[in-house]
Amino acid sequence: MSTDTLTPAETSTASETGRARNTLRRRGTVRRRAPGSAVTSKATVNALLTIAVLYALAPLTWLVIAATKNPGDLFGTSGFSFGDLHLLDNIHAVFAFDDGIYARWLLNSLLYAVVGSLASSLISVAAGYCFDKYDFRGKGKLFGLVLVGILVPGVVITLPQYLLASKVGIVNTYWAVLIPSLVNPFGVYLSRVFSEGYVPNEVIEAARVDGASELRVFRDIALPMLTPGFMTLFLFSFTGSWNNFFGPLVMLNDRNLYPAGLGIYSWNQMVLQSPSIYPLVITGSLVTVIPLIIAFIGLQRFWRSGLTAGAVK
Repeated sequence: MSTDTLTPAETSTASETGRARNTLRRRGTVRRRAPGSAVTSKATVNALLTIAVLYALAPLTWLVIAATKNPGDLFGTSGFSFGDLHLLDNIHAVFAFDDGIYARWLLNSLLYAVVGSLASSLISVAAGYCFDKYDFRGKGKLFGLVLVGILVPGVVITLPQYLLASKVGIVNTYWAVLIPSLVNPFGVYLSRVFSEGYVPNEVIEAARVDGASELRVFRDIALPMLTPGFMTLFLFSFTGSWNNFFGPLVMLNDRNLYPAGLGIYSWNQMVLQSPSIYPLVITGSLVTVIPLIIAFIGLQRFWRSGLTAGAVK
């Protein structure tokens, strides 16, 4: 049959068939080109990740190398070249300097970070659980205030916190650092997400039907389910408390109450008058990094599982 005798319907069908064939050809071309573009994309991503890793590890690498040098090598060699190995001597000097006050600073940091983070994480998990499982008047507005609290930088509220602590009479005490660390709006928000992802409402209702009190439901059922979220919050809070500098700087005057970071800063202020203590500043900075590394390695499996809390319900 010639094309002159085709009906309009047959002509339309033939045109659609031709367009479908052209589409298949183009798709085939895309498929043939896909492996090359995928390799290029993968190489680009790997290159960017390598640059990011080198950027992140370069300061730590310099710190490790510099902590092994004596004052002469520290100022006489390049930053990433090794001199004579004096790491153990430097560590001993750090803990012996100024009547061993550095050990007290480390204990203070552990107190602020561990105790404060445990209490803060428990409060955040309990608050997030309540926002998720209970209905009460003003719930939406109250949670809106929590979200607003996330947007406020911690530095902005440090001065009001100091004024409140001064009126209460806890300035220059452990409480002046511990109490502000208990409030964590981001932890409350994240805990609500964890509760939605990890604690089924059916389990809570079944426990209530069995006669369990609300406190027992949270303690024996919800809290064990929220363990990955709790540990994730603990790691975030631990890191923030361990690296907290401005808060203790404002709240504390007694050197015996300093955390390690603030104590090393006070040593660094003396470097111009006594350049010989500069290796102590560097070695002390290296020692303060070790607890963070141990915490992340030891709790890594909880942290990685906690990051996927809201992905699957």
